[in-house]
Amino acid sequence: MPGRTCFARPRRSLRGRLSVVPVTVRRSGPGGGAVTTAEASGVAAPAWRGGFGRLWSAAVVSRFGDALRTAALPLIAVRLTDDPLVIASVTACGYVPWLLFGLLGGAVADRVDQRRAMWAVDTVRGALVASFALAVGLGHASIPLLFVLAFSLTTLQTLFDNASTALLPSLVDPEALGSANARLMTGQQLAGGLLASPFVPLLLAAGAAVPFAADAVTYLLAAALVAFLRIRAPERAPRPAGSTLRAEMADGLRALRRDRPLRAICAATLLCNIGMGALIATVVLHVTRWLHTGNAGYAAVMTAYSAGSLAGGFVAQRIANRVGRVRALLLCVGVQTSSLVLIGTVRQLAALIVGMALLGAMGMVWNVNQVTLMQQRSEPSMVGRIAAAFRTASTSGAPLGALLGGAVAQVYGLNGPALFAAVLFALAGTALIPALTPDVPVVEPDDGATTAHVTP
Repeated sequence: MPGRTCFARPRRSLRGRLSVVPVTVRRSGPGGGAVTTAEASGVAAPAWRGGFGRLWSAAVVSRFGDALRTAALPLIAVRLTDDPLVIASVTACGYVPWLLFGLLGGAVADRVDQRRAMWAVDTVRGALVASFALAVGLGHASIPLLFVLAFSLTTLQTLFDNASTALLPSLVDPEALGSANARLMTGQQLAGGLLASPFVPLLLAAGAAVPFAADAVTYLLAAALVAFLRIRAPERAPRPAGSTLRAEMADGLRALRRDRPLRAICAATLLCNIGMGALIATVVLHVTRWLHTGNAGYAAVMTAYSAGSLAGGFVAQRIANRVGRVRALLLCVGVQTSSLVLIGTVRQLAALIVGMALLGAMGMVWNVNQVTLMQQRSEPSMVGRIAAAFRTASTSGAPLGALLGGAVAQVYGLNGPALFAAVLFALAGTALIPALTPDVPVVEPDDGATTAHVTP
């Protein structure tokens, strides 16, 4: 499909000056075509009225309920068993579906009406959690039931998350994608990281089933909000005769592999996820046994991480406007590597709090810019599949990192996982170098004369 160029769109340059620059967007779909337009600096903000406001509200409400369930689930598990391996396996069930069904979820998300898929999934998830709340209330909770719940919810999430990523470009202008992603992620972090925490003990005091019942209500409310979204239907080319889901999943993998910046960012994200998996899995030991600061210290560290994430959401787009999205990612790994070295070498709670706050802030900056780049560089009909390929490849690092973190802590000491993570983050910075190619074209001009490039 021939490229399409948009000329002389006023925007602010990376240094903040108002400039007129021809904007183009390169696509790397299976047909090699180039279709939509996107801007590198993206200073525009999405309008709250209409579709984006509803999507933001649905995401925040749903994340609030998820936080309630996530906090209550381990407490139910420890009432049913004292086997650490069994309890850890409940958490593992939250990762396995991404490895099994992540690519399938992306292919389905590109085939169907994403809005309908999202509200249907949330309705089913609400019914599942409501049924579990009823089982808990009647005293019928069991470990196998926990496995089924965790596995089922994450399996449905593979479709929901990929559909959500593909839907957002239909709700906001291309130049507003960065701001939209920042607002979505910041709102979710605020709801899940800070607001939900005080409610958990209150709800648990009212009964073990109450947090799950509340989560079910938030799913159904989010489904209602998404059901009434008004969106611009993306243009989709007819699927070739005989096209299968398997072939379409392969198309997503090929598109990710052919796009050098996205391929490099995916490799870097995988390395970072291994490092964060190692750190998060052992941070409770770092706090309580290496620093000897007890539960209060652990609470302070987790609060610092959440607060840092919120701060990162507010500055993510500003940093991208200043230095570009790919260089913003490189800045993130530099700051995070230094933070991990601080955490692993300075045996003070204050150092850990500062380090975790910086990790949270730069993690949010990374997430906002990584998702925005993926949306901008993906053909509209393939956003779900490319997002699924990206998530499946990078998510596999978290459980691997958790296992490696435990082994490193056992062999090299309780501060070892932080230093191990620092090495991986430094390697992630090296992996990003191919994405820093100057003048990466964002749409190939179709007139044979015009050239337009965007510095990453």
